[in-house]
Amino acid sequence: MVQRIDVECKNESYPIFIGELPQKLEFEGSVLVVTNSKVAGIHLRTLLQCIYAKECFVCVLEDGEEYKNIQSVQRILETAFIHKLDRQSTMIAFGGGVVGDIVGFAAGIFMRGISFVQIPTTLLAQVDASIGGKTAINNKFGKNLIGLFHQPKAVYVNPFFLGTLSHREKSSGIAEIIKMAVMFDKDFFEWLSMQNLQGSSLLEAIMRAILIKKEVVVKDELERGVRMALNYGHTFGHVIEKETQYKQYLHGEAVSMGMIMANRLAVQLGYLSVDEEFRIQKILEKNDLPIYYKIPSMESFYQSLFLDKKNENHQIRFILPHNIGRFIPCTHLSKAEIMRTLEEFCDD
Repeated sequence: MVQRIDVECKNESYPIFIGELPQKLEFEGSVLVVTNSKVAGIHLRTLLQCIYAKECFVCVLEDGEEYKNIQSVQRILETAFIHKLDRQSTMIAFGGGVVGDIVGFAAGIFMRGISFVQIPTTLLAQVDASIGGKTAINNKFGKNLIGLFHQPKAVYVNPFFLGTLSHREKSSGIAEIIKMAVMFDKDFFEWLSMQNLQGSSLLEAIMRAILIKKEVVVKDELERGVRMALNYGHTFGHVIEKETQYKQYLHGEAVSMGMIMANRLAVQLGYLSVDEEFRIQKILEKNDLPIYYKIPSMESFYQSLFLDKKNENHQIRFILPHNIGRFIPCTHLSKAEIMRTLEEFCDD
C-alpha cells in the first residue's frame, strides 16, 4: 500500500509517496537520471524499467561526500546539454542526500530551472534530505555554502532500497530521526527510546519523521524561522565533516557528535538538564552512533563555526534543545562561553 503526503508550500506543492515505486513513472519530456556508482550497480536497472519518457539518459557520479562539488554539477550540466534537454525535461535524483542535493542544484540552475524528482535510496535522504527543496554543494570553505531552494515535483520513498544499506548507513539516517524527535516531539522521542528500529517500527519512524519534516517545511519553506531547528547538531557537525575532509564520518555520524556538543552547550546555558542530556546520548549510543569528536584545534574549530549559513551579523547562531521536544535559537554567545564547551572535546 502506497501512502501519500502532500507538501503544500506557498509557491509550489508536491506529493511524497511512501511505498513501492509505481510500475510506470511517466514523463512528457526527456529524463536525465543522475545517480552514483554504488547505487547504479545495485538499483539502476530496477528504476529504468519503471520510467516511461520520450527519451531517458543516465549520468553516474562518483560515490561520496567529497564529490559534492562544482565539478559534479558541471558533469550533470554537460550531460544535459549533450543530450539536448530543454525546459520541459526532468532530472531524477536517484541516491542518497549527496545525489539529491547535487541534482536539485543542477536542475535549479539549468536553463533557469527545470523540474526534478527525488527518489532517495538512503534512510537519511528518505526522512530528511529529499524533502523541502534545500539543494547545495560544498566548497573549501565549508558544507552546503553554495546552493538554492528548488522544490522537487515529487518524492518517492521506497523502503525496499533500505535493504541494501549497511548498518552504519542506517544508523546515520536514524540520527536525523532522533534529531527531529528532540527538537519537535517528546512523545516521539519516548517511543524511539523503547524501539529497536527495524521492520514495522522503522517504517513507523520513517512516517513520523516525514510528517514532522513536512509540517516544518510548510511553515517555513525558506528557513527563516522554525525550519532552522532542523539544523540541531549541524552547526558543530558540519565543522567535523570539514575537518575530516568528508571521508571519516557519514553525515549522520557527524550530526550525532554535533548533537552531543550542542547538548553540552545547552546544559551549560541552563536549557537542558543533565538527565535529558544523558537520555539523548543513550539513544544515540543505542543506535551505534558516535558520540565524541576530539577537536584538534579549538581556535580553528571556533573560526569554522562562523561559516554556518544560519549566522547573521558575524554572530554564531546555535540551535539548542530546550528540554526534549522543544528548541531555542541561541545567538550573542561570547567566545569564552563557546570555548568552554569546545574545551571538553579538545586534545589540547
